[in-house]
Amino acid sequence: MSKIRVMLVDDHQLVRTGIRRILEEPGDIEVVAEAADGHEALRLARQVGPDVVLMDISMPGGMGGIEATRRIVRILPKVKVIALTVIGDEPFPARLHEAGAIGYLTKGCPAGEMLDAVRVVMRGLPYIDSGMARKHMQASWQGGDQNPFKDLSAREMQVAMMTLDGRATQAISDALCLSPKTVSTYRQRIFEKLGVKNDVELTRLAYRFGFIKDGAVDQT
Repeated sequence: MSKIRVMLVDDHQLVRTGIRRILEEPGDIEVVAEAADGHEALRLARQVGPDVVLMDISMPGGMGGIEATRRIVRILPKVKVIALTVIGDEPFPARLHEAGAIGYLTKGCPAGEMLDAVRVVMRGLPYIDSGMARKHMQASWQGGDQNPFKDLSAREMQVAMMTLDGRATQAISDALCLSPKTVSTYRQRIFEKLGVKNDVELTRLAYRFGFIKDGAVDQT
């Protein structure tokens, strides 16, 4: 079985070295290139054609990570880009998704979650880490103490977000590296905490509290 070919993009060599060690330790991932800025990332991506790019979004000067992501995906549409962000300081997933990223990780995520993300996006599935999921949901909260979504755990929020995106239990299972039974358990907990009975009621509640936009749900 061929290894997953990854390119690292970060302006700090020490960070790249640490990530390389994490990725290459299991043996199924190979770092084929490293870049310190967006321009170098674009050049190397053309040369080596990686499967996955881990892209730092906050590189100073020159071409930033978001623009580099946009250009790489445009010229190499098969490349999967995972955005690396510092939570609280970076654009949240919607903006990164618009640029073409399929995965979203914070630099403080556990090593195992980074490995999971690379393997998941390699299969063409999206990945968002638990810390960013919670941050994104908190930023969208409306209604203060009246908002039932505040009682969800970080993992429950991940499952809820994917459910609202129309993903079936098996797809969520694949994306989060959980068993379908575990995903079903999370879904049941979400329904119980939010006081809903099915996906339709979950979607309507999400619409009510501003998690999805007009036109994303049938209110009839």
